[in-house]
This record gives sequence, structure tokens and C-alpha cells, in this order.
Amino acid sequence: MTEVIGIDHIYITVSNLEHSEIFYDQVLVEVLGFRKNKFVLDGEAHVQYFNRHFGYVLRPARAQTPHNSYVSGLHHFCFRVDSDLDVISVAKQLRELGIQASEATLHQQYAPDYWATHFSDPDGIRLEVTNYRAERKERHDNW
Repeated sequence: MTEVIGIDHIYITVSNLEHSEIFYDQVLVEVLGFRKNKFVLDGEAHVQYFNRHFGYVLRPARAQTPHNSYVSGLHHFCFRVDSDLDVISVAKQLRELGIQASEATLHQQYAPDYWATHFSDPDGIRLEVTNYRAERKERHDNW
């Protein structure tokens, strides 16, 4: 059996590429340290953000419909950082940039050490930043 070792990339369709690029430049480049490039695929401009682990690509929508996280499709996307202090720092930085991120909060209903901040992109795609929790580390290290 072949093991999947990670997510290579995810494509997010956006209603306004330029507007979304400004938002994601702040979130992914300024706060989370991703790098960025642009490319054209099938005649359409794309913006790719990437770090050592995966890529997050914006592509223009071909139809305009509001995002609904409670219909079939993407509910939310969660980025993982190393620690609860990193989550606290990310939430603070996002709010300083004018992004309506929630306060970093401990969510013990999910796990005893589950810290997270939540916010949405310009199209209403729900985003989360959480810490690398003990259960996830245990799973990784002792698979």
C-alpha cells in the first residue's frame, strides 16, 4: 500500500483574484511566512502561495455564487502552527492588519490543548489556525 505523506496543494476559487490576492498576501506571506508566485494556466492568471509543506493556489471563478460552508464542498481550511503561543501571535497579527480574526482561544471540547483562531477570506471561506497538538504529534511520531 502506498502512503500519502502530505497535501501537495489545494486550489481555492475566488470571485475577485486581485482582492483575494491582497488578503492572502497579508495572511499567508506577512503572517504565516509563505512564499508566492504567479502563473497562467489555460489562459487564466493564478496566484500560488507555498511553504516547505504544500501550496495554496488562488484561481479565478468562472461563475459567481456565494460560498456556503454548509453545502457539499469545503467547510473550512485549517493551517497548523507549532504552538499555542504561535496561534496567539497569529491572531494578534491578523487583527492588527484589520482582518477580523477571533481571539486565540483554548477549545477543550475538541482536545485539551486545542488552541485556534478563526476568520474568513473575502469570499467567505472559513479559515482556521491551530497549534500542533499532543494527539497529532503522537499520531505522527508513533504511527
